[in-house]
Amino acid sequence: MLAFFIVLAAIGGYLLGSIPFGLVLTQWAGLGDIRAIGSGNIGATNVLRTGRKDLALATLLLDAGKAGLALILARLLTSGHPQQIEIGLVAGGAAFIGHCYPVWLNFKGGKGVATFFGVLFAGAWPLGLLAGATWLAIATMFGYSSLAALCAAAIAPIAALIAAYSWPEIIFALLLAALIFWRHRANIERLRAGTEPRIGGKKAGADATAEPPAAAES
Repeated sequence: MLAFFIVLAAIGGYLLGSIPFGLVLTQWAGLGDIRAIGSGNIGATNVLRTGRKDLALATLLLDAGKAGLALILARLLTSGHPQQIEIGLVAGGAAFIGHCYPVWLNFKGGKGVATFFGVLFAGAWPLGLLAGATWLAIATMFGYSSLAALCAAAIAPIAALIAAYSWPEIIFALLLAALIFWRHRANIERLRAGTEPRIGGKKAGADATAEPPAAAES
């Protein structure tokens, strides 16, 4: 029965996470394919480059919410099961992977920052608050949303270990942080080279627009 719940949580979480809200909302609003502008990303930051702050905010909330919803639903549906927490982590993690590698878009999705925050707040809200505060502090001090996202991702598993969370939760936070670093490898190279745009700065290229104050590409 445990295997059944895990498989169901993984499939359901992945399919929920694969919903490309940024693409859906911009096409619904008649703005075309979000992948054809700016960075080509489907996250809230790139949606904001269309000039629609409302759509960008909706994308951010929905991308965060889908991972949190997957985790919460899995835990509700397995209430009383001895592995309820772990099953919820499977669903939330699968939603995170679905956002980064959505089946509907040939596995080319967002960078996972919004979904990372969403699943942390749903599964371990103190870690979510700490990660959010870390993002805000680093973004304010240094002006790089990508650096802020990387620091927020790095602090979560460390804090989980210090606060004596369960090993499944610690490993979960560590794996998601590792995937965020992987998805931000181009940003890391630009940070090293000094070419990463700051919040409010300009992106290089024909589609250069202001880099908005959002949590990296979600």
